[in-house]
Amino acid sequence: MKKICVIGSFNIDMFGGVDSFPAVGETVFTTSFDLFVGGGKGANQAVALGRLGADVRMVGMLGDRFYGPEYLDVLRTNGVQSDTVEVVPGMFPGAAFVAVDKKGDNILFVHSGANLLVSVDFIQRHWERIAACDIFLLQLEIPFATNLHAARELKRLGKTVILDPAPARRYTDEIFPFVDFATPNEVELAQLAGMEVDREDSIARTAGTLLDRGVKTVIAKLGKRGAYIVTPGGLTHVPAYAVEAVDPTAAGDSFNAGFALALAEGRGLQESVEFANAVAGLSTTSMGAQSAMPTRDQVGEFLKTARRRA
Repeated sequence: MKKICVIGSFNIDMFGGVDSFPAVGETVFTTSFDLFVGGGKGANQAVALGRLGADVRMVGMLGDRFYGPEYLDVLRTNGVQSDTVEVVPGMFPGAAFVAVDKKGDNILFVHSGANLLVSVDFIQRHWERIAACDIFLLQLEIPFATNLHAARELKRLGKTVILDPAPARRYTDEIFPFVDFATPNEVELAQLAGMEVDREDSIARTAGTLLDRGVKTVIAKLGKRGAYIVTPGGLTHVPAYAVEAVDPTAAGDSFNAGFALALAEGRGLQESVEFANAVAGLSTTSMGAQSAMPTRDQVGEFLKTARRRA
């Protein structure tokens, strides 16, 4: 199996339930609260890969305050190599604060913390271990200059680069020529393309703008509608699996992990997306982000009886 490397972010996630959001200057008490030493798109994808049995390495930065060092235990417990993760004294790790009201709407604040210290110099310090991997997952929660440098250098070595363009940024064009697979969701695709995504022909049109800017293949993640593979040769719909979803948190990260693992095993493009759909769908059947990510055995059992949506 090929080796996979995730270069990206860590977050400590905090969730509070409220009856309604406060007005300016108003104090509102939470109806529930939870804290997870597990979050950030990069680490989510690495943990999902570890749970699937991949040979996976995480590259990133943590602070030594507010549960930062405990995150290393999360990586190790899930089979993720962490000797390319540094813990910075006196720094907070990334942290996400989420308030959810009774209607299910949410307000989200993110403190980037040590994620902003994932610099080009940091990548170069660990380059020997990084370059020993084959398939790479990048996101946009660390400095863009670092992602751009990593993608450019990895393509010079002939590596496979997967970019999850989240959160979407309009200044990402520079990185696209070094990206083999871009995996935006519907909202991100619309933001990157600057146009709505509502029908199959619009998916081809919006994804085509990313192809025109240098991406080799676009895989649009559309949740219950499945995924669309868009290449210069055309568009292929890969239906989602029918599941009883209870929590979609980190389903996109699970999708990326499943896709990368399938590629690492030598599967073809469509088969890899089918496997990714299975991993993502299964992750929505339990509450939480990393805690809901399935093992390889669970995915295997699921695929024995799973059916695709019409």
